[in-house]
Amino acid sequence: MRLLCSVLVGAIVLLAPSVWAQSPPPPGAQVFFANLQDGAVVKSPFLVKFGAEGVKITRAGINIPGTGHHHLLINTELTAEDKGYSIPQDARHLHFGGGQTEVELNLDPGTYTLMMVLGDGDHVPFEPMITSDKITITVE
Repeated sequence: MRLLCSVLVGAIVLLAPSVWAQSPPPPGAQVFFANLQDGAVVKSPFLVKFGAEGVKITRAGINIPGTGHHHLLINTELTAEDKGYSIPQDARHLHFGGGQTEVELNLDPGTYTLMMVLGDGDHVPFEPMITSDKITITVE
């Protein structure tokens, strides 16, 4: 019974979202959409270019002060409860842990909100969070 409890507790710890210490942001760091503006009308597929100032964009796994990588949030945002956790990775939370600075998106016609979040080497948002303005686009 003791072994079974140990195995179950270990499984819960492994499956639980990781809580990490949040890093302070690089001074003056900001992220923004370099080629899209709020209200843009696009046709799929379309290019999204990520802009950044005051931070060196690197790949995930690198935890050097002054560095981070992009995450693109589609029709969602990070809440106060999300702070301190690795940003989820799914269809609404896209990770660019290879240090990418652009992506070609293929979205169905409709209206979407997009927001960028800068994450540290462990995919954790900085404290305070560095985010772009949230923009709304229409895909025809």
